[in-house]
Amino acid sequence: MALQLFFHPFSSYSQKALIALHENGTAFAPRVLSPDDPATGADFAARSPFGRFPILVDGERTILEATAIIEYLEAMHPGAVRLIPSDPLAAIDVRMMDRMFDNYVSTPQQRVVYDALRAPEARDAQGVAEARGMLETAYAWLDKRMADREWAAADTFSLADCAAAPSLFYADWTHPIDARFENLTAYRRRLLARPSFARAVDAARPFRPYFPLGAPDKD
Repeated sequence: MALQLFFHPFSSYSQKALIALHENGTAFAPRVLSPDDPATGADFAARSPFGRFPILVDGERTILEATAIIEYLEAMHPGAVRLIPSDPLAAIDVRMMDRMFDNYVSTPQQRVVYDALRAPEARDAQGVAEARGMLETAYAWLDKRMADREWAAADTFSLADCAAAPSLFYADWTHPIDARFENLTAYRRRLLARPSFARAVDAARPFRPYFPLGAPDKD
């Protein structure tokens, strides 16, 4: 039975998993979540107790969370592109950066977006200010980090870059990366030029009008 990925094309964490699949040309059955496909939605709801996507289904096994999906693909369906190094110390660096992008870029970015979806009287100005401050801190740290490297954790594309691509993509829409962060801006451009991510970005283009802050006319 083919791998099944339940996802939405505009979701950053869905894109993270898609990048890994595209990098190795791994065959899978796309189960796109849409109001027009209630059967897929019901199947997804039965498998995902928290209603969060993506999830990967491989026979009787269901994998939740994008990082775990990529770890599973690396272990059970490896391809030519190794996304987690075999060297233990190098792998720690990759996993550390994966968590950095998820926790300190994607999480505050989503906090700002979710706040914009609330009714005006329910918005959290302090929470948004804290999230934007976290993004500024992350941008500064990452700019120094990327001063002497092409990819986030090694000389080769890895799990860390799968996390970085959608995180930085949407973060720059939400809280623009200042021009002074030249290394980080250049890294974001390299990610957008990566065919695996470019494919995910293109698939999500029809959904840009739904971005609550207004999708910028770029990328």
